[in-house]
Amino acid sequence: MTESISVRLPKELVDRLNNLAEQTGRTKTYYIQEALEDKICDLEMIYLAKKRDEDVRAGRSKTTTLEEVIAENGLSDLI
Repeated sequence: MTESISVRLPKELVDRLNNLAEQTGRTKTYYIQEALEDKICDLEMIYLAKKRDEDVRAGRSKTTTLEEVIAENGLSDLI
């Protein structure tokens, strides 16, 4: 399922997008979707890392050392 949204972009960015689409034969929609997908993945990772850091610092979550992970999962023979 797809949805349509409206976004205002600076003319310079639209010009660059138009040029890229013309030069490559792909649609502007293709490049907008690709750019959003990449950027949203980055933002999700940043948000989750910040949230995890806040939780650890506030004592709501604990950390596990590599040595603990190895021991808990019987992986000592692999290293």
